[in-house]
Amino acid sequence: MPTTGQEAGRPQPQTTVEASGGPFIRHSQPGRAPQYVVSGSALGSIITQPLVARPGYFRNLRVTHTFVTGGTITSGTLQADAPYNVNSLIQLKDAFGTPIITADGYTVSNLLSRYSGAHGLNNGTNVPSNLPSWSTVSTSTGAGQFGYSLPLEFAKAYGVLSAANASLLPTLQFNLNSAAAIFSASATGTFPTVTTTVDSDFYWLPEGVAVEPPGLGTTRQWVQQQLNPTVPSAASARLQLPRLGGYLDTLIFTLRDSTGARVDAWPQRLQLYVDGVPLIDTTAATTVAGSTTYQGELFDDMAIQFGDISATSATSVTTSRPTGVIAISRKNSMAQQSLGLLDTGEAYLSTNPGTLVELNGAPWGTISNAPGTITAVIGQVVPTGAVIQGLPEL
Repeated sequence: MPTTGQEAGRPQPQTTVEASGGPFIRHSQPGRAPQYVVSGSALGSIITQPLVARPGYFRNLRVTHTFVTGGTITSGTLQADAPYNVNSLIQLKDAFGTPIITADGYTVSNLLSRYSGAHGLNNGTNVPSNLPSWSTVSTSTGAGQFGYSLPLEFAKAYGVLSAANASLLPTLQFNLNSAAAIFSASATGTFPTVTTTVDSDFYWLPEGVAVEPPGLGTTRQWVQQQLNPTVPSAASARLQLPRLGGYLDTLIFTLRDSTGARVDAWPQRLQLYVDGVPLIDTTAATTVAGSTTYQGELFDDMAIQFGDISATSATSVTTSRPTGVIAISRKNSMAQQSLGLLDTGEAYLSTNPGTLVELNGAPWGTISNAPGTITAVIGQVVPTGAVIQGLPEL
């Protein structure tokens, strides 16, 4: 008797195939698949697990760090950057060794989520501690968890990396920080190990049609660099960024004192110079009831663009903005807000290797442990050919 079962080795046809024509995202499906899980990593170690191929294009890599308790911690105190500083350094490079993300763990896992527009939106989901994956790290056992994204895609389907060729995959390295940097130098006892889970968000290869993501080969690179010279206490100085060369969509600056602690010592007015011209000249610090607060236009802009909502009183400011951090967005071409992957790129700041970008304070605020240093991590779009402006998915 003939059988009605499915023949071995003959899969069911794909039922979501679109008719020919139209943009890449019409013919692809967003998916997610695991990369690896590394457990039992001691603080201070290095994770260099290779990534695996996926049939499509990487949009971003999703990372979750879980602190697994090994016993009791005595005199433990979470440091100001903890738990985001569980990595002293994170490096993501493409298959040819080009740095896509190179920065300290605090910057990558906290500030890129908040300000890159690639992980959550400004309704609070861009702050890792507001997400369901967050579990506050215990100072007595070390147990806790948080998740974040390593962003590749900066506009819809734009900036992705090829994932289907196993010999041409990006590389990812985590340098775990010391226990003292996370729980304080005075902490003793048995510190937790770290379980690192990496998944990949990707676009599946289109079915039945030959179409590629827009501008394939274009990347947005985040490389952390220090401004020069150092920041004096209550004195005037113009600080230079290292030479750039691309289209800048986000500028994030972190001010630290000589001990490495993040501090707010921003000037009354802050200027951003491009080739000697003050592109932005805005208020930052203000004086309310005799006390210096950070309620100027710069921080209003951050609240509007990124959702850093502030609650103010007569003498102080309490804000979700991390101490010592400011950000300027160029991902708001058609709106006042940074709308994540929805942007036309019209307002990106075009630079080349000869462009000089500077921050000026006249004077900077008071720094108890002077001098201070400012590090910049800049979202820099390096296109293949001309940068695509408008909405590439239309």
